[in-house]
Amino acid sequence: MTTLSAQRLAEVFVEVSDTLVDEFDLVDFLHVLTMRTAEIASAGVVGLVLADRNGHLHFMAASREDARMLELFQLQNDEGPCLDAFRTGTAVINTDLRKDGGRWPLFAPHATAAGFRSVHAFPLRLRAQTIGALNVFGTTASQSLDPEDVPLVQALADLASIALVQERTVRQGQVLAEQLQGALNSRVVIEQAKGAVAQHRGVSVDEAFELIRGYARSNNRRLGDVARSVIADADGVAGLTRP
Repeated sequence: MTTLSAQRLAEVFVEVSDTLVDEFDLVDFLHVLTMRTAEIASAGVVGLVLADRNGHLHFMAASREDARMLELFQLQNDEGPCLDAFRTGTAVINTDLRKDGGRWPLFAPHATAAGFRSVHAFPLRLRAQTIGALNVFGTTASQSLDPEDVPLVQALADLASIALVQERTVRQGQVLAEQLQGALNSRVVIEQAKGAVAQHRGVSVDEAFELIRGYARSNNRRLGDVARSVIADADGVAGLTRP
């Protein structure tokens, strides 16, 4: 069972639910979701992928940069737990990448070489449709999920689905497609901005993202808008400071 107290669990779910308002920043919401999932699952890193309007998966958020690299490797090689969860609509639970990773001949050895041992993947479900996947990676085989913890992580994945299909998008399917596409476009710009800030400031990519995210939050701006300003001039956002 998770070592988090009942009070902390409640705080996590309230924090995530509080973002489900009009004009919420989808990219920032998904980042918070991966961070809180890592906390609940006591995991090394967590990543999230979403499908576009054509059903193709794209990386969207991660608790750390190495999770992003794992997600991109899966997508580039069309193999891995996130694709299994997305295609089947069922969770992949407690897989030891050294012992049980034979179904992913490319991904399993790549993940273990990167220092990861266990993996779990949860589908992001909207009724009968799966719109993405949430991946939990552990650095030891002992970082398994107890049966009591599985519903908690799946509930966070379901919250992500709810965020993507708020009441207005349920009524207007085209709005959902446009919202997803807009978030995907923003993600590309954010990745470019992270690299620019990391190089310009001499910090890691993770630190660069926190600089951009912190500025966006403190100035009530969207991550994508700040990222575009950074790309235009890596030192042009005067409020960017070290965390």
